[in-house]
Amino acid sequence: MHTAEEILRASCEWVWFPRDSEHEGGMLQLVRYPERFGGGVRGSQVDSTADAATVLDHAIERTRAWGESRLTIWTSASDSPDLEPEMLRRGTEHVDTVAAFALPIDDASVEVPAGVTAEVVRTLEQVREVDAINVPVWEQSPLDEDGLRIELSEVSAALDAGSGFRVLSRIDGEAVSTGGCTIVDGFTRLWGAATLERSRGLGAYRAVLAERLRLSAELGARTALVKGRVSTSAPILARAGFRHYGDERAYRLTV
Repeated sequence: MHTAEEILRASCEWVWFPRDSEHEGGMLQLVRYPERFGGGVRGSQVDSTADAATVLDHAIERTRAWGESRLTIWTSASDSPDLEPEMLRRGTEHVDTVAAFALPIDDASVEVPAGVTAEVVRTLEQVREVDAINVPVWEQSPLDEDGLRIELSEVSAALDAGSGFRVLSRIDGEAVSTGGCTIVDGFTRLWGAATLERSRGLGAYRAVLAERLRLSAELGARTALVKGRVSTSAPILARAGFRHYGDERAYRLTV
């Protein structure tokens, strides 16, 4: 099992760069999301000797320079300086909270109901089914045929390299839930879990979770790391034995 310090560091270092995004480091990590994911800029991993107002002003200026008007800042306990008081002072909107969870994979226990299955994504048709789940859940644009083929290529390359994979869950044969993972330094980062609204509470997310943990262990991961929304996946993760290591909160600004 990784130590608490290692878990917190791994959680803070975790940032996603979508395909076709732009990003910049410095005072904080800034990522300009492509239009398919709604555009805008997301900031995290604050690490600066400047004060909070200066860091926030820098993020706003960079967002405007990119031609974007929406900036979302994710805060964590490791930020230096802490931007949260400055953002609250400016009246920014709190839009989301995730809980950082971790668990030694060998200690995981996830019960999956009968009739719910999970499979590793390996084909173009499976990628198409994944996209049909992600579009309504994440409110993103669907992939075109070229995008689907690129997605399959990336998923296949990660699986062949043993560095990650994506899972698809079915209820009575219908694809209703999905999630991916990336393996880094003995951690499996569980990301992108999505379940169609009409199928929630029926065990599909649990099936996705169980399969990701099973195959991650085969690929050498020792600790599962996940950021679960407090209103959806967090209770399921807690029941599966995951330990809570802190929260990360998102604040949105129109600039």
